[in-house]
Amino acid sequence: MDLADKNTKEDRKEKQQQHNEDEKRLIEKKKKLGGLKTMPFILANETCDRVAVTGFHANMITYLTQKLNMPLVQASNTLTNFSGTASLTPLIGALIADSFAGRFWTILVSSLIYELGLVSITISAVLPSLHPPPCPTQLNCKKASSFQLWVLYISLLLTSLGTGGIRPCVVTFAADQIDMGKSSLASRKWNFFNWYYFCMGMATLIALTVVVYIQDNVGWGWGLGIPTIAMALSIIAFILGSHLYKKLKPGGSPLVRLAQVTVAAVKKRKEKLPEDATLLYQNREMDAHISVHGRLLHTDQFKWFDKAAIVREAEAEGSTPPNLWRLATVHRVEELKAIIRMLPIWAASILIVTSSSHIGSFTILQARSMDRRLSSSFQIPPASLSIFSNLTMLTGLILYERFFVPFARRFTGNPSGITCLQRMGIGFVVNILATMVSSFVEMKRKAVAARHGLLDNPKAIIPISVFWLVPQYCIHGIAEVFMNVGHLEFLYDQSPESMRSTAAALYWIAIAIGNYIGTLLVTLVHKYTGEKRNWLPNRNLNRGRLEYYYWLVSGIQMVNLVYYLICAWLYTYKPLEEVCENVEEEDKGSCNAREPELPRKESG
Repeated sequence: MDLADKNTKEDRKEKQQQHNEDEKRLIEKKKKLGGLKTMPFILANETCDRVAVTGFHANMITYLTQKLNMPLVQASNTLTNFSGTASLTPLIGALIADSFAGRFWTILVSSLIYELGLVSITISAVLPSLHPPPCPTQLNCKKASSFQLWVLYISLLLTSLGTGGIRPCVVTFAADQIDMGKSSLASRKWNFFNWYYFCMGMATLIALTVVVYIQDNVGWGWGLGIPTIAMALSIIAFILGSHLYKKLKPGGSPLVRLAQVTVAAVKKRKEKLPEDATLLYQNREMDAHISVHGRLLHTDQFKWFDKAAIVREAEAEGSTPPNLWRLATVHRVEELKAIIRMLPIWAASILIVTSSSHIGSFTILQARSMDRRLSSSFQIPPASLSIFSNLTMLTGLILYERFFVPFARRFTGNPSGITCLQRMGIGFVVNILATMVSSFVEMKRKAVAARHGLLDNPKAIIPISVFWLVPQYCIHGIAEVFMNVGHLEFLYDQSPESMRSTAAALYWIAIAIGNYIGTLLVTLVHKYTGEKRNWLPNRNLNRGRLEYYYWLVSGIQMVNLVYYLICAWLYTYKPLEEVCENVEEEDKGSCNAREPELPRKESG
């Protein structure tokens, strides 16, 4: 009997040793995944992707009107409709990634769908049977047939669907490869989001110069073929690094979890909350797959939702997993609270997009009426002025990373120099300055036109250099350095880890809503400012009051800034019990037990 017991104990010991060795091997394998070695593959993928996307969309209005002979209004509406679709599909793609597919497979499949759309529209540009005959005079042109239009619509639909999976997942997937914990950030001298946005800016610059030039001067076969090749290269680069990536498992539908917490809180609305928050329901094992980098800790905000985590007697006695529609863990309740806290900050970013939406329309009309000559034979294309904004943004990101962050770190002690909310706040202020400068430049442009008697000649070239418009482009570029990057970082850092793709989708939805509000604002201003001295006239901008529109937008932004400062002041950062990944087995306990950062309020 003693011998049998001894053998049993030895078997258990061997099994335990084997289990420990297997776990150590798993930890070692996880250590080898992710890290900086994955960045060349991911950033190469995103750079090629951005060249493809920007090169495809930047000049599409010219393709539709000159290659497919579409009327201007129909072409504009077509692009608006599919642009709106492409702005909404990221939410669908993010939910798919966070729910069951994971970010890696969502990016890969979406890239293939986008590539299919590019291939089809490139073929339609090359094959004569898939587009109408050329019409150099643009008079009495033969319109595209129904079949040719269907090829176009299917191509644009495929690119819109592909965009939905790429946009929300790439930045979050790339950030997943790097330890974004506070201890790691403190020891690192660079910010991932700065360099991510820098790569995107470089890709956009290449597309706006090289690709657009080829489309205008070489032909649409190569003009669309290059974005198609760039997208194919991005897919290859992404696949080549697949064995190095850290692929987090999806945590199930985030919307379902949020709904479960809400329903559970409603069902227990009459229950009294315990004075001791530690009595609320917690289950590490159940939350393990949605809290890989640490559990969210209890906060006192929105305490009504805590009722979802109240444990009743019947629920305490049961040994089976709880019904999540009746009982939620503290971590899941805090996920809902985190999303609710983020929404007011996110909403403030919408009007920033609205204020910048005029760059692609009114500023180009101003530029067409100004002296654009660089030499006797070369003029700057009006649409190319956006290059100044792009160059300023790229330069600003380098200066921010190399000089501003080390300088600010001396005073704040923050590894990032300033918090993402403070960074966004600076962006709000700079954006207001850009709009005010736009107003002064318009007043100067019209004063010169009046001095030379050109106010009633909408097609006249006013003797004022187009470079007067450059300062506002440059200031908008500076605003991007602070606002856009800070917004991306905020959405990633403050969202629950299992909902980060969904949070990134909010970034693109804010852009879509901001543009729609910009269109609505222009429509209302045009409708209600009269016919004689309309602020935004249809034909003659010289007789308009564009500077008044800019002052109106500046005033709206100032109100929005006050709203943002209040939201930022009241905002509580999510409290996280971080888990260190790169530790030995015997040190795991001490890492998990580390005192978490206390929630704090932030001033803008």
